[in-house]
Amino acid sequence: MATEIERKFLVANDAWRKRYVRKDHIKDGLVCFSAERKVRVRLRENRATLTIKGKKAGFRDYEFEYEIPVADAKELLASHCDGYVLEKTRYHVPHGSLVWEVDVYEGILDGIVLAEIEVSSETAPIPLPDWIGAEVTGRPEYKKINLQRARWANAKSVVAQPAPADRNHPVEG
Repeated sequence: MATEIERKFLVANDAWRKRYVRKDHIKDGLVCFSAERKVRVRLRENRATLTIKGKKAGFRDYEFEYEIPVADAKELLASHCDGYVLEKTRYHVPHGSLVWEVDVYEGILDGIVLAEIEVSSETAPIPLPDWIGAEVTGRPEYKKINLQRARWANAKSVVAQPAPADRNHPVEG
């Protein structure tokens, strides 16, 4: 069974920008989600995937990812994500033997920059680059769905702007 161990951090400064080796523009959409699992469609330039993620324990998640036709991904993003679509540029930044992924969000999450690292075990030491800030792994307020909801709530208080239909599935942890 496929598993993923991922840690998430705030970014303290822009020093990583001088060190990235690759970047990808990504469009992510949530097809369905709950507190325990999600189904995501992801579109890169010429590649698309459908991913199913579920909580296991600690920092470990189940993750199943399948390539799908780009046309199918575009249809899912347009018709089946109910507005839960994000765009970001992902930068790949090597540090030691690891490669960090730094996500710079656009649109509703403009201004948010988060770094993630996949590790082989929950106890694996992580050499932190000087541009890494506080760890936010597992903190509900840093889940993308909760970041979106907070921004929509703020936008609604400033300008009457409808958020996507809530699917009555709170995502807290």
